[in-house]
Amino acid sequence: MNVRPHVVHSSGLPPSPSPEWRVVELGAGSESLLQRFFEENPLYFESVNGEPPQPTEAHEEIHGALPAGWPYTKKWVIGYANAQGSLAAMANLVSDLIAPSVWHIGTFIVATSKHGSGDAHTLYQNLESWARGHGAQWLRLGVVQGNVRAERFWERQGFIETRVRSGVSMGKLTNTLRVMFKPLAGGSIAQYLALVERDRPES
Repeated sequence: MNVRPHVVHSSGLPPSPSPEWRVVELGAGSESLLQRFFEENPLYFESVNGEPPQPTEAHEEIHGALPAGWPYTKKWVIGYANAQGSLAAMANLVSDLIAPSVWHIGTFIVATSKHGSGDAHTLYQNLESWARGHGAQWLRLGVVQGNVRAERFWERQGFIETRVRSGVSMGKLTNTLRVMFKPLAGGSIAQYLALVERDRPES
């Protein structure tokens, strides 16, 4: 029996980009649904953490706090559920992180069975359009150097590297992160770095 996702009702969620998906906000009560998605699609975790998703992975994704001293407006954990009620993709975004109009993509995972189908691009474009409509002028993220599929994906979406962070502990691995950004309203890298000092190459 399929369990329907627990939905935190919000009129601010992205519209579904496809009739086959229903957009839901994942909150308290959604942990088992998200955990099952993670366990059925372990590739992301094996690539960046060097191990499968841990039993508390979904709980941490939903309830985990941001670093102390980082201002933000809201942390969104969004799921794309199929007709059976299972997740086909998920995204974690934070609005107004560090500075107003800067949105951060913390996690973006599409089911492995959909890799190469174009669905990841469709879903990302849906999220970008939604974020822009809610005031985002900049998007930022970190991608693990050496995770070639992810690096190429974000480069194709128009993201530009601003700095590299070495020695980042993630699960069993110590990774190097490429910090990347994308302007949504025609701004320059200098304007972005004036807002987010920590993303300067020399920082």
